[in-house]
Amino acid sequence: MARLIDSGPGCPTPTPLRGRSAAEARGLAYDDAVKAETDPLYPLVADFVTPMEWPAIAPLVAGINRLKKAKNAVILAHNYMTPDIFSLVGDFRGDSLQLAREASATDAAIIVQAGVHFMAETSKILAPEKTVLIPDTRAGCSLAASITGADVRLIKQKFPDYPIVTYVNCTADVKAECHITCTSSNAAQVVEHIAKAWNTDTVILVPDQYLAKNVAAQTGIRILTWPGACEVHEQFSGEDVKQLREAHPGVIILAHPECPPDVLQEADFAGSTSALSNYVSENQPNKVVLLTECSMSDNVAAENPNVNFIRPCNLCPHMKRITLENIYDCLVTGQHEVTIPEDVRVRAKAALDAMLALPKMARPLAFKTGQVPLELEMVI
Repeated sequence: MARLIDSGPGCPTPTPLRGRSAAEARGLAYDDAVKAETDPLYPLVADFVTPMEWPAIAPLVAGINRLKKAKNAVILAHNYMTPDIFSLVGDFRGDSLQLAREASATDAAIIVQAGVHFMAETSKILAPEKTVLIPDTRAGCSLAASITGADVRLIKQKFPDYPIVTYVNCTADVKAECHITCTSSNAAQVVEHIAKAWNTDTVILVPDQYLAKNVAAQTGIRILTWPGACEVHEQFSGEDVKQLREAHPGVIILAHPECPPDVLQEADFAGSTSALSNYVSENQPNKVVLLTECSMSDNVAAENPNVNFIRPCNLCPHMKRITLENIYDCLVTGQHEVTIPEDVRVRAKAALDAMLALPKMARPLAFKTGQVPLELEMVI
């Protein structure tokens, strides 16, 4: 039994001092004006932010939304952003393809990319006249870091007769060396298009080996690839899917195509983040698992309160570098502007434009599940 020690009248127990919140450190208070602006937003994140936390978060939300209006800025929020960013300050929300289209169409003078660095570069490529800000320059990507423009130039020397498709999860330098880009929403469409345009049965798809393998299983086109992978999705396995089914009978398992092929072999449905979100909203499964980044599950769950989400997710450490605090700071200071050499930007834009010129799909393509995994030849 623990002992109670009486400190006595001459030795009062000290009361811990509460440090200033991030909002208070920036001169932002939860006053009546902020309360009126933000309290109607709270239900959007009530499952993720407690009432005790809200007074510390609301001033940042109000401050960001005020700055956006004052500076004619918009925030592009990727599906992997935390719910406070995604639901409360994001002006446009979606996957890489959706955000790329919004970057090129918006009338805003400033774009704040609530995502990782290659996404901010994509916005700058498509909207060079706009100021593009990234709240934290450390928000990188393991997949984008796996390949360089110099690597692609060597691939072209080795395989001059094959078109090179790059997943948009890469740097501007890599896009500049490739013939066309793709996203997980349209990868199969792009591969089939470029194969026909080049009159070839072989296409090189970089840098994600797992996306390439999963696309090859859909199209029947011979695909050569690069040994890159997303550090979030490559952690999932087909065995994980089997264990989830045993632990949660009747669960519907959805997978992103950056997962290894044995995951898609065992899953019920596979597709881009938009396709996964659409599946849940349209089918309203009783129990569902999204094998992707954690915040994606949180954001889809917020939009589908009647669905029970099982969450064996993996966090992306790069996406999580983007916070309300550094979004506010970059709007105040204009820090971390993204720039690209013009010759690189022009060539990278040609690859993006080739993708954006394709017929717009009515909905993101789903990947077939239950396919036997394929082994592909690597270009190195």
